[in-house]
Formats: sequence, structure tokens, C-alpha cells
Amino acid sequence: MIFQTFDDKRDCIAVYADGEIYKEEAPPHLTHTWDFSESFLSEGVEYAKYYCGGKSLDEMCPPRLQSEWDSIKRSLQAFHTSTREAKLRLNDYCYFDLLPDHVLLRYGKIKNDITAHVFQNYEKPSDYEFRLDLAKVLTSIKNQKLNIDISPLKARQHEFKVRQFLKKIKNIEPYIHYEANGTKTGRLTASQFPILTLHKGYRNIMKPNNHIFLEMDYNAAELRVMMALLGKQQPKEDVHLWNMNNVFEEVVTRTRDEAKKRIFAWLYNPKSQDHILNKEYDRDAVVKKYFTGGQVTTFFSRTIEADEHHALNYIIQSTAADLFLRQMIKVARALKGKKSTIAFCLHDSLVIDFHEEDRDLVNDLHEIFATTELGKFKVNVSCGKNFGEMRECKV
Repeated sequence: MIFQTFDDKRDCIAVYADGEIYKEEAPPHLTHTWDFSESFLSEGVEYAKYYCGGKSLDEMCPPRLQSEWDSIKRSLQAFHTSTREAKLRLNDYCYFDLLPDHVLLRYGKIKNDITAHVFQNYEKPSDYEFRLDLAKVLTSIKNQKLNIDISPLKARQHEFKVRQFLKKIKNIEPYIHYEANGTKTGRLTASQFPILTLHKGYRNIMKPNNHIFLEMDYNAAELRVMMALLGKQQPKEDVHLWNMNNVFEEVVTRTRDEAKKRIFAWLYNPKSQDHILNKEYDRDAVVKKYFTGGQVTTFFSRTIEADEHHALNYIIQSTAADLFLRQMIKVARALKGKKSTIAFCLHDSLVIDFHEEDRDLVNDLHEIFATTELGKFKVNVSCGKNFGEMRECKV
């Protein structure tokens, strides 16, 4: 039976099925719905959103339902406008408790109709399990309230930019909503709390809910992806130091920063020529393998429209993004049932809200994160009592 939930928070339980709303006990044999929700955790449910590649209800609404869908959207938009005017924080409420039943019934019905349309017209894709597993991790992050403490910035309120930031942050709900389909390469985008654009000078307002933040990030992730796609062995040490000592022969490349700048200035500019790097890293071979007919198809089978100029950029960035997300899912599985949780992620950096009772897990988490489908990547580990004061931790 097709059904819908109205809120993805674990304790906000309400189900629409067969023309009724159930708020205490859901009917049996619920099998198909639009999207994952922590409020309805049942094995064997199929999710339409991941049959159609993560597209939205708007994108998947068939023409015959468009008028009805537009009508219910107007009702929902009016509701959201009223909550903003009333300064209600939706994360503090169950969504269905704020809407009248007649709106919920209409909303549930058309979501059911769009869901049925998807299942009738789409086959289960090969990346279905990955998309669903990622949705589960991102939903868990979304429903965790951040511990925001602005007191470290009070001494800097004489600074105009700090005052502007504090004014802005006061009106932002302390939750991170990641979007898995926000970019063509698979990199996450985020709304609500601006984790992806938060200035480093303000990171110290973010504190763990447990004991410390534990951060794991890859050493030169995109360059390591390039090496893996070329079949090269991963250096155990820092890649840029390895390049400096093993690839560059000229005296002018004396420091790690010089080596790093040199390789990235070359890597993503197809017109750039560097005879040493051209020999060591065959860009043309990677493009030839993954770029055909106006599109790239990555190691993880993500297809992206591209011209030849952007092909290598998309291949490497998309592969690195998908690799990271798969490793994040593996870490989330290892933390299931533990007090530590994934707090958030930042590009190729994974931040865990770490509980001291889980300290015996650190080595295992490091090993899980480092062991990828493209080889074993060097992982940097940092920890700190706030996100602005992270220091290297030995593992």
C-alpha cells in the first residue's frame, strides 16, 4: 500500500494511507512512499524519490496532476509564510500539528498519486541503495540540533562584520539541511545553518553536544583520486611532499606550498603545460576513459553533461565527492547504536560529535574512512572542544 509521512523527525509520527490520517498506529502492509523519514522505520519500504534519481515532487508531477499540485503548493506556501511571520521555528514542532486535517488529506493524496506515477514509470536504478543510505545519514544530521554558543564572539562585537554575523545567526535555525542533488558533480549543498560558507573566524561558536568534535579529512583527496584513476599506488605520506620529493626535479619547487600550487594550477587548466606533471599524471588518459559524446561517466557511474574543457574537472570532483559520501555512510553504520553521531560534513571533511564512551572506536573509524574503493587514502585526524580550535590528534 502507498503511504506518506508528514515529518521526517523520529518522534513526529503521522501517516496518510488509503484516504485516512493515522496519528497513533499506522495500518499494516505499508510498502511504498515518496521519501525516507525517521518517523517510520520499517524494512522493505520502497522510496519513489530514489527511483527517479532524487528528483523533487515538482519535477515528477505529471501534467494531469499539475493543477491540483499547484493548488496544494499555494496552501503550503501560505502556511510557511504565516509561520515565518509568527516567528515559529518549524524544527520545534511536528509539521502535521500545525496544518489543518483537510490540507493534510489533500497533500497526502497528491503525494500518493505522484509516488504511484513514479513507480509505474521508473525502474529501480543501480544507485538506489546508495541514494537511500545517503538520505538516511543526511536526515539524521538534519534532525540534530547544533550546539551554538555565541559567547566567544562577544569580545569582538566592536567589529562591524562580527555584529552583522551575530545579527544574521540570531535568525537562523541551528540545523543543517543538506541537499544531495544541489550540484551536478554530487557535492552537497546546505541550507539553514551556513556550514559550507561559515568563516573560519566564527567556527568557535560551534560546540559538540557530547564531549569533543572528532574530524577526519583526506589528504589531497582530489589529487589522490587522480592517482587512483591512473592506477597509481597511493603514497602513505602527504601527497604534496611526495610530489616535491619524487616528481619535481627543479630547485624552484622547494616547499610543500609551492608543490601544491604548481600541481593544482596545472591540473584543472587543460591549456596549462608542465612537462614534468604531464609525464607523471596523464590527464588525457583519464579524460579518454571517462569522457564520451558530450558527457562524463565517472568511476561511480554518475553521468554529467560536459564539454572537453570541463571534463577532467567534473571527473575528478564528482568521483571525489561520491567517494567521500560512500565513506560517510560506512562511518554512520559503524556509529549505529553508539552515543557518538555524525555532526556534519564539510567538503571532504567528516566531523563526529564524539562521546568519550566510544573512544575505543577511534582506530576503527579511521580505518573505515581511509579504506576506500579507490585505495587506502591518508586521513588527517583532528579534535577539539569547539570547531574553531581543532588540533591534530594521533591515531
